[in-house]
Parts: sequence; structure tokens; C-alpha cells
Amino acid sequence: MAHRSMHDLLAPSLSIDWPNMPVVRAEGTRVYGQDGRVYLDFVSGMAALPLGHNHPDVVAAIREQAGLLIHAPVGVYQYDVLLDLAEDLAAVMPGDIGMFFFGNSGSEAVEGAVKLARHVTGRQMVIAFRGGFHGRTLGALALTGSKAKYRHGYHPLPGAVHGRFPDPLRDGVSAAEAAERALKDLDEILVHVVAPEDVAAIIVEPIQGEGGYVPATREFLLGLRERADQAGALLIYDEVQTGFGRTGEMFVAQHFGVTPDVMAVAKAIASGLPLGATASTPEIMRGWTPASHGTTFGGNPVAAAAARATLRVLREEGLPERARRMGAAATQALRALQSRHPEISEVRGPGLMIGVEFGERRPDDAAFTKDVLRACLDLGLVIYPCGIAGSVLRFIPPLNVSESDLSQGIEILDHAIAKASGR
Repeated sequence: MAHRSMHDLLAPSLSIDWPNMPVVRAEGTRVYGQDGRVYLDFVSGMAALPLGHNHPDVVAAIREQAGLLIHAPVGVYQYDVLLDLAEDLAAVMPGDIGMFFFGNSGSEAVEGAVKLARHVTGRQMVIAFRGGFHGRTLGALALTGSKAKYRHGYHPLPGAVHGRFPDPLRDGVSAAEAAERALKDLDEILVHVVAPEDVAAIIVEPIQGEGGYVPATREFLLGLRERADQAGALLIYDEVQTGFGRTGEMFVAQHFGVTPDVMAVAKAIASGLPLGATASTPEIMRGWTPASHGTTFGGNPVAAAAARATLRVLREEGLPERARRMGAAATQALRALQSRHPEISEVRGPGLMIGVEFGERRPDDAAFTKDVLRACLDLGLVIYPCGIAGSVLRFIPPLNVSESDLSQGIEILDHAIAKASGR
């Protein structure tokens, strides 16, 4: 067969991203390359594989469901696996959230959340935050504020304004002061930019993903909850990357103890199959009138079966709690690296959603980060960057990663930083 190039066959709008490594198969925490090498995978499908690659319980559920029903549009047909999934999800969601609209991705979950908010409030404007990433479809893109390049060439976008997100490292202040500054900025937006009575929703990633694995604080989220209530707006959490045990709780809302009105979830929900959900309380959802939103593939029965199996393993094996324990050990080990490598400015994040930041977000930090990434790959570890300047490594192994694999990954990172530093 002639050599095939992604550049020749796939639209150039799709970035040929790091590391663009040809692979033949994967299992657990291992990816097998066409070069014959075996790599430790700490990308985890961009946090979409909480159980690692090809977990046997998920594979079995997919095979069984594919033999029964592969596709049937919801509303035209009813199938138990989707209703069972909704019941399973309702049992683990925070607060009174327990009704769902199933789509195919995180962007669709965010789109659904905004459409829900605009429909039930009769308002149009949404407040999001700089550094946040909510997707690439036009509605979700209007909310995305992590990098201007994502929005370039697509204006005008639907109505949204962006407030300040608390970032203690970047602001050079304490977490409490960063939260206070961000809430003050939001108050000024509500005075000078958009009237509270025009705001349908405030949407936030409680821990920013693409923006650099920057956690909010409980005080900031409580401030958002208070302001949303005062304005009569809905508070939306984008938990597309944080959900399903990643932070040491099933959802980060439970980690912070501040419950939103609406949640957007996806990624880890179905162990790599395309599925997402807009979730809210029955009271709010029942204001979303029939035919005001719809889908052809959302809630696909095979994806639903994969999601049920994923949830079952997460709960039966106590993986959120394990992520909390393993994450604490990993954070301690990574901070030990920080003491030996002055290039590391901060290690942050709960559970197994850890950001390792280099430098202070100067342009040259991104170049150093790429050197570390290349050195990691040479040593057999696949890891991925994030952050406004590309200066953060996202440390997101599967939640069932073994202690030996976790230690190996940290050891590789140690050697990679030394190599990139010339030591």
C-alpha cells in the first residue's frame, strides 16, 4: 500500500497534533506504535479513557449491545439501555440533577446547556471566563476564551462576555485574593457590560482544562452561585474534562461542595465512545419544551452500553477514591521533582488531574515544554501540553493506573526535564 498522509486526506483545519504517532493497538496504559515500540500513555484519550484503553468490561458491553441494536433515534424508538444509563447517572450526580439530554460530544453538551438556559430564562447573554475552553462549535466557541486563535475567522459569535478567572500563579497573589479579584471583575461586568436581567447563564470550568489545569476555589464558585441566584440566571458547570472520578470525586462539583443548576459532561462518560450529556434538575428540564432541541445519534445504544459499563467499574472498584489517593502520591512525587528542577514553577490540581507548569508563561516556556515532551516520547511516555502559553503538562493517566506505571511515568518525566535542561 502506498504511504498515506493525513495532510492529503484530512482537512487542514484539524491540527496534526503532538505527537501524531502512528499506532496499531492499545491496551490498558500501553499504546503500541508502528515503530514496534510500546509507550506508556498518560494522555488517556484526552481524559476520555478513565479505565485505560480497551477495558474488558467495556469491550464486552459494546460487543453485546452491537449484537442487539446499534442505532435507533431516540424519540422514534425507546430502548432500555439509555433509560438504565440515565438512572445510573442520576444516582451519582450532585444535588437534584437527574434529567438528561444525550448528545455526542462535550461541545454538544455545552450547546445543550446554553440552549436550555436561554430557553427557560427567556434571556440571551452568557457570561464565561478567560482561559476557559468549552468546544469548537459556534455556540460553544463563543464561550471559549483560552486562545484567540480558536475564534479567529468566525466572528460574529453568539452573545457572550468573558470575565476573569482566578489564577494565583499568573496574578502573583494568594488563591483567596485571586478569587476576590475575579468576583470583583464579574461585578463590574454586571454593571458596565451586561445587565443582570439579560444574563441567561454563567458557565465555568471549575478546573480549567485547555487553559492550564487551573482550579477555581470554593469561594469563587460560591460567589458565582450567589450572583447567578441574584440575577435569576442559571449556573452551568462544564465538567467535560473533570467528570467521572478524575478529581477524586465523581464530579468536581462534589469536590468543591457547590452545586450548579446545569452540567455538561462527556469525555470519560463512555470510555472513548462518542457520548455527552446536558444534565439538570427535572424542574429546570421540564421548562425545555418538546421539539426545542433534538438529535439523531445522541444517546446511541452502543455508547450507552459502554457508559453503563464504565460507571459500573468506576463505582465497584472505587476509582474516584483511588484517584484521590493516587493523585496525592503523584502530586507529592511531582513536587519532589520541582525541588530538583527549578524549571517547574507549580504542580497543581486534585486527584489525577494534575498540571505541571514550567516557567512563568513566557513564550520561551512553550519551547522548553516541547523539549520535555520530545524527551518523554523518546523515553517511552506520551503526555500532552495545555495552558495559555503551552507551558503546562497535563498529567492524566487512567484512574486505574498501577502504582508501578505511575512511578515509571514520573521517573521518565524526571529524566526528560533533565535532558531538556541540558543536565
